[in-house]
Amino acid sequence: MPCAALLILCGCAMAPHERVALERPETPAIDPYIAGIEVIGGAAGPRETLGGHAFNDANRDGRRQPGEAGVPGVLVSNGLDIVRTDASGAYRLPVRADMSVFVIQPKGWRTPTNAAWVPQFAYEHKPDGSPKSLRFGGLPPTGPAPETINFPLLPAPEKPDASCLIIGDSQTYNNTELGYLRDSLVTDVVDNRVRPDCAIYVGDVVGDDLDLMPRLQTLGAAMRTPQYFVHGNHDFDFDADSDADSADSWRRLAAPAYYAFEIGDALFVALDNVVYPCGAEDAARPGREFCVTGDRKTYNGRVTDTQMTWLKRLVEMTPPDRRIVLLHHIPFVSFVDQSSFQHQTDNLAEIHKLIGDRPAISFAGHTHTLEVFRPGDHFAGWRETVGVGALPFPHVIAGATSGSWWNGDFGYDGVPMSLGRLGEPRGYVVFSVSGPNYDLDFVPLGPARDSAMSLSLNTPGFRAWFNAIDAWRAEPAATRDPVPPRSINDLPDVKLLTPADLAGGVSLTANVWAGATGTEVTVALNGGAPVAMQRTQTARGETSLSGAEYSDPWAAMRQLSVGRTALQSRSGNARAQGFVGGSRVATGPRPPQPTGSVADRSPRLWRYALPANLQPGAYVAEVTVRDDGKVARQSLVFEVAAERPQPDWRDTRWDAFQNGPPVR
Repeated sequence: MPCAALLILCGCAMAPHERVALERPETPAIDPYIAGIEVIGGAAGPRETLGGHAFNDANRDGRRQPGEAGVPGVLVSNGLDIVRTDASGAYRLPVRADMSVFVIQPKGWRTPTNAAWVPQFAYEHKPDGSPKSLRFGGLPPTGPAPETINFPLLPAPEKPDASCLIIGDSQTYNNTELGYLRDSLVTDVVDNRVRPDCAIYVGDVVGDDLDLMPRLQTLGAAMRTPQYFVHGNHDFDFDADSDADSADSWRRLAAPAYYAFEIGDALFVALDNVVYPCGAEDAARPGREFCVTGDRKTYNGRVTDTQMTWLKRLVEMTPPDRRIVLLHHIPFVSFVDQSSFQHQTDNLAEIHKLIGDRPAISFAGHTHTLEVFRPGDHFAGWRETVGVGALPFPHVIAGATSGSWWNGDFGYDGVPMSLGRLGEPRGYVVFSVSGPNYDLDFVPLGPARDSAMSLSLNTPGFRAWFNAIDAWRAEPAATRDPVPPRSINDLPDVKLLTPADLAGGVSLTANVWAGATGTEVTVALNGGAPVAMQRTQTARGETSLSGAEYSDPWAAMRQLSVGRTALQSRSGNARAQGFVGGSRVATGPRPPQPTGSVADRSPRLWRYALPANLQPGAYVAEVTVRDDGKVARQSLVFEVAAERPQPDWRDTRWDAFQNGPPVR
C-alpha cells in the first residue's frame, strides 16, 4: 500500500485498545491451483449420511489418487453440523434436505479454484432443485446425496500473517458498469503489484442481474488471488418465494450462502444476514412490520437461527486466540442508518454474546459508506433497533467500489467519480493480520489514491448555495422546477475569502476518509503551531448531525451539480441520452442535477474555525492526521482579499478600450 493510504485501525488480540502498526513486506504472486472437488455417486435413493476425505492433492488434479494422504483435523460442515476429519482425513456428516457441504480451509492449506480464481470447496445439494423456475436459473435437481465428497487441499506456506482485500458493493447493474469495475478496482490491484492472499466481496457484488457474475469473476481473476463472495440484497433471486430458495442461483454461481475459511491466524466467517422475503417471523419484532405490509416482497437484516447454531458450533471448535473475522453484507450497526430496523442486524446482541472476549472484527457493505467503529463507540438508535450500546470489538463498513452507485461526472480515468454517501471516494479496504496484530488501510480509487482526506472551506456562500439546492431537493420531483435553483457555476470560490465571509463564519473541514475514535487531526496555518481540529461527532451515543453546517463541502460541491445528466446526441439511441444509471433509464437529457446521495453528515469530519481577523494574503493550511503510529499530511491553499473580484472575463473593462489599427 502507498504510504499515504491512511491506516485506519490496528490492534492486539490480548489488548484490543493497544494498537501496533505492522510491517507488511511485498508478497509474491500466488501460483494457480485449478481443480474441483471430487464427487462420487452411490446407490440411488436417499441416504442418511455421506462422507469422504480431505486430502493432500499432490498432483493437483482434484481427484484422490492412491498414495495421496488424508489431512487430519480439518473441519467439514453441512451448514448445520461441523465435524473434524480423523487421523486418515476421513469425515462423515448427516444428510440434510437442502444443504451446502463444504470444507473449511485450514491454516497452512488452500483449496483449489476454478479458472476465474473462485475457490472450489463446496457441493450444493438440493434433491428436487429450486421449487420453481427462477429468472437466473436457481439450482438444478441434484437427486439423492452422493456417497462420497472428497475435498482436495494443497499445502500453503506456513505463516501467521494474511492480507485480504475487503471489497464493498461493486454493485454492477450492467456491462458498462462492469467496465468501470475493470478500469478502477481491478486495474488498481494489478498496478499495485502487492498480491493479497484473497479478495472478499462483502455483498451486492452485482446489481440484481446474476447473469453478470461470470464476467465479473473473469475480470477479477486478473488480480490473481482467490475471490470470495458474500451474499447481498442485490444478489438474490428476487422471484423466489422463500428465504430458503432466494440464494439458489447464488449458490450455483458464486458460493454457499454462508461458509468459513482460514488464512494465517485468522478465521474468516461469511454470513448471510439478508432474509428475503422476510415475513411473520421477522415482523414479530417491533419495527419490522414492513415485512408483512406493502405490495412487494422485501428483506430484513438478520442471521437465521440455523446459521446461528452453525456459528456457535464453529466458534466452539476454534482456538480461543484465533482472530474471528465476520463478513456480512448488511452492517451489524451503522451511523448513516442508525435508526433503521431493516438496514442493521436484528440479533447482533446474540452475536456479541457468542463471540465473547475472543479477538474479533466485523466487515460489512450495504450502506455505500466508509464507517469505522472502535470498541466503546455507539450512536443513538442502536439500542432501540438492535439492542446494543457500546461495541465490544471493531465493526467496519468498508465503503463501496461503486461509490454512490456509479453516479457523478467522469473522472480522469473515464470512470464516474461517484463519491460515497459520506463523501469518501470509491475504494476498498486492505485487512492485514499477523499473529495477534492486525490493521486496515483504506485505498481510494482514481486520482485520490495517494490521499487520506478531502480538505475544503465551509463558507457562508457555500451554506447558502447548499441550502438553496437542498430545499429544492425536498420538493416533490413531479411538481418542482425541473431546473435546480443553483449549479456549481453559481457557487463563489470557497477558497477566496473576504472579511464579510470571515465575519459570517468560515471553517476549514477535513473529511478524513478512514477517521475514527482516537484519530488526531491538527492544522497549522502558514507554518505556525499546530492546532487541534474538532470532530463533529463523538460516537458516544449521540444522534447524527446533518445539514450544510455538518457537510463536507469538497464532496457536496461535486454531488450537488452533476453535468453528466445533460449529455445528449443525435445518434437515435434513447439510452445514450442523459445519464443512464444502474438498472433504470434516465429521463434526460436534463440540466445538471444533484446525485441521490449528498455528504450532508459524517462521523469522520473534523473542523477548525478560521480566525475572523485574517489579513489579506495567501495562506497554507497543513492538516496532519495521526492514527496508530501512522501519519498523513495534506495542504490546502486559500486566499483572503479585501473584496471578491469578478470571477469571469472582465468584458466591460476590455470593451472600454480599442486595440487600434492593425500593425503593418
